[in-house]
Amino acid sequence: MLNVGIINITGYAGSEIARLVYSHPELNLVSATGRSKAGQYLDKVFPHLEKINIKIEEELSDNVDFVFSALPHAASAEKLSQYVDSGIPSIDISADFRLKDLETYEDWYDIKHPRPELIPQATYGLPELHRNEIKNSKLVANPGCFPTGGILSMAPAVQNDLVEELIIVDSKTGISGAGRTAKEAFGFSELNDNCAAYGTKGHRHQPEMAQELNFLGKNKVKVLFTPHLVSMTRGILGTNYGSLKKDLDEKEVLELYKEFYKNEPFIKIVSAPPATKHTWGSNFVYLYPYIRKDTNTLVVISALDNLVKGSAGAAIQNMNLMQGFEETMGLGALPVYP
Repeated sequence: MLNVGIINITGYAGSEIARLVYSHPELNLVSATGRSKAGQYLDKVFPHLEKINIKIEEELSDNVDFVFSALPHAASAEKLSQYVDSGIPSIDISADFRLKDLETYEDWYDIKHPRPELIPQATYGLPELHRNEIKNSKLVANPGCFPTGGILSMAPAVQNDLVEELIIVDSKTGISGAGRTAKEAFGFSELNDNCAAYGTKGHRHQPEMAQELNFLGKNKVKVLFTPHLVSMTRGILGTNYGSLKKDLDEKEVLELYKEFYKNEPFIKIVSAPPATKHTWGSNFVYLYPYIRKDTNTLVVISALDNLVKGSAGAAIQNMNLMQGFEETMGLGALPVYP
């Protein structure tokens, strides 16, 4: 059994990792931290995790073989670096190691990177694009929830040079993507029966999408990303657009997507527009590519659970690859519906 530790188990991402670790046959959760809950037992903070009988500490114990960090950006890199320096394989759920260009990170996140020298050794943790690198990495940067949908939606089109320079990513997300922070905008009366755009002048996940898509194609692309907050707990529904460079048959595009993802266990190319509840609680991503002939536009609808494939599930998938386990191990649960 692999002894794992979770830094900041008291957030949504950390607690979701704990839930998935519990059902994984090769993992043993031996230690966890929580900045505001240190000294309490996990079941007092999260009653649904009552079978995980561990005490939340200020620091991880010395017997961890693998570390997940679910701290916010900057704090995550600072805390996680001690384990990276010690050679303990680690996954960072924050954005600290996703962007390869230091200046881009510091501009978009408006903070100095605590450990910039570690960036070159980090691998971007999207297995569908970087599986072999992840297998050989000791530090993996878990993708952002929005970029997971946006990148996977447009990767086949960009790699095959099907679309023009500008890609538009329009995403709707549930409130859990904002974490457990108490803010006025996240109150029930503010959020219920409501939908609102945010990050309209530029969202931090935009350069992440552009970086990964530009690794794929010969011609550079730009990403225009707008997120929207909707009245639900989990899920991201994306509508992703790219103007086609030439006339294409929709069947041809569909086959191209099926071929691109034919060996991917968690990517489902579907024949009807997916909904967020189709993926709720699972590590699956549903993609629905089609062509709008009236504007010669490729449109790809994407659906995923932001806390699973958009966060904790991706972390478990990456850990499986890093440790040489079966990639799908511990992630076989079907979505919960309705």
